[in-house]
Amino acid sequence: MTEATQDTGAASATRNTPARISIWAAFLGASLIAGIFLTPMFWLLYGGFYTFLVFAFGVVAIPAGHLGRRRGKHLDGRDRGVALLGIVTGWTLIFFSLLLVLAYAGLLAGLAYLAGSTS
Repeated sequence: MTEATQDTGAASATRNTPARISIWAAFLGASLIAGIFLTPMFWLLYGGFYTFLVFAFGVVAIPAGHLGRRRGKHLDGRDRGVALLGIVTGWTLIFFSLLLVLAYAGLLAGLAYLAGSTS
């Protein structure tokens, strides 16, 4: 085996892949939240889809972050902070998705109340 192949194998063996997956899921979920705030009309049209994706990215980020923290112990602390950021952001995404569900339900209940009071 050549030295270049050995170096590539050693680099891939020390990667903390779960931590990277966790931070990417957290980043994509946070991007969706930014998209919801920047384009509220799309949230009204596709609220369930956006909310589901925010929730799904949070659910992916949390266990991947925990795996990344555990693997980081064995890799002398490599990417443990990134994994922790993924865990915290994942819980924030889940909390925010639950708030979105409540906001959407409140919007529909308010519209139903207004429609009922006019007739």
